[in-house]
Amino acid sequence: MFPDPTFYPSPRLAAQAPAEKLAYVVTINPEGRRPDALVVVDLDPASPGYAQIVGRVEMPNVGDELHHFGWNACSSALCPYAPHPHIERRYLIVPGLRSSKIHIFDTKPDPRKPRLVKTIEPEEVIAKTGYSRPHTVHCGPEGIYMSALGDEKGDGPGGIFVLDHDTFAVKGRWELDRGPQYLAYDFSWHLGHDVLVSSEWGTPKLVENGLVPEALMAKKYGRNVHVWDLRRRRHLQALPVGEDDQMVLELRPAHDPTKTHGFVGVVISLKDLSSSIWAWHRAGGNGKWELTKIIDIPAEPAEESELPPALKPFKAVPPLVSDIDLSVDDRFLYVSCWGTGEMRQYEVSDPFKPKLTGSVHLGGIVRRTPHPKTGKPLNGGPQMVEISRDGRRVYFTNSLYAPWDAQFYPEGIKGWMVQLNADPKGGI
Repeated sequence: MFPDPTFYPSPRLAAQAPAEKLAYVVTINPEGRRPDALVVVDLDPASPGYAQIVGRVEMPNVGDELHHFGWNACSSALCPYAPHPHIERRYLIVPGLRSSKIHIFDTKPDPRKPRLVKTIEPEEVIAKTGYSRPHTVHCGPEGIYMSALGDEKGDGPGGIFVLDHDTFAVKGRWELDRGPQYLAYDFSWHLGHDVLVSSEWGTPKLVENGLVPEALMAKKYGRNVHVWDLRRRRHLQALPVGEDDQMVLELRPAHDPTKTHGFVGVVISLKDLSSSIWAWHRAGGNGKWELTKIIDIPAEPAEESELPPALKPFKAVPPLVSDIDLSVDDRFLYVSCWGTGEMRQYEVSDPFKPKLTGSVHLGGIVRRTPHPKTGKPLNGGPQMVEISRDGRRVYFTNSLYAPWDAQFYPEGIKGWMVQLNADPKGGI
């Protein structure tokens, strides 16, 4: 038996893989009248269905708030200390961020018609882990790892739990020694260095009914990156961002297994409404980890009449960096500025000397920049972003999270998905 051919021993081999033919995308129904759905988009330029939805399956219930999702297995199955060569990249793990249900879809019989084969109820997750509101999904060396924002009552701590690779049974809470960590959001790892990193958003009570201004001004949202011993499952360090920075979200480690750096986005500074990008890295000699700010993205002045109620007092549009992604060759970092409606590309071969190499505007709270094909104003802005393995195509969608969509785009988000073409030498 040979490993799944989509398990790549190196980033270089991943970049040489065939181009993607399909994309799996979740869509939400913010009014709760219909279930959310998993849709299939045709990405093959030679296909008659190119750039169209060619498959769709609704969830069994309304109110899931589908958000992040991921595969049951990936290249981490080749991890030397915990190999799982028998598994295959076949099942999509799709959690409901509000419902806490976890849906398992089989994509192998017909990739255009994913089939729901199992639903893990929130009661099982809570009973075995104490967690609810599952968020990030990563196929890992010991199972399927999932982060969760908090507990059953909407408080903390949030953390990580593990599902079995084969049966999807909930194995239990991951942390053995969590140290000072309380808030949770995203996580990732440097497998070759036996290190996991995690980030912080807020407890369910602070996020699932929208941004709470009083909590924001009181600095109740996340401001740390946490470093963990992956195999011992214990906390090593908390790396704080700036005193006025709030909401430390998406983590993107270098793909090169010899490297120990990565990037994280910070949504907002209370000082000036700016967003920022930080790089974590292992310091030379002492083995300690450090966090360094490498990019500032300023807010943009705006007329009060053009702003939603939440922003009128500030007379400015914050960038609201909500997602970032790193190309497989570790050269280009893409930054979604959901508030200002901008996708930025930075050259980060030297992670501490980033260079802005490209920018595209679409949507935005004030700009409403149209797509060049239609000329019609767009709302929402670049948000969830995914880069093709060869780095030549960048895909993104425009919804953040239904209660936050309603605060910053009160007229309602009209969903869209865009493909950008990227120059391998830089530029979009």
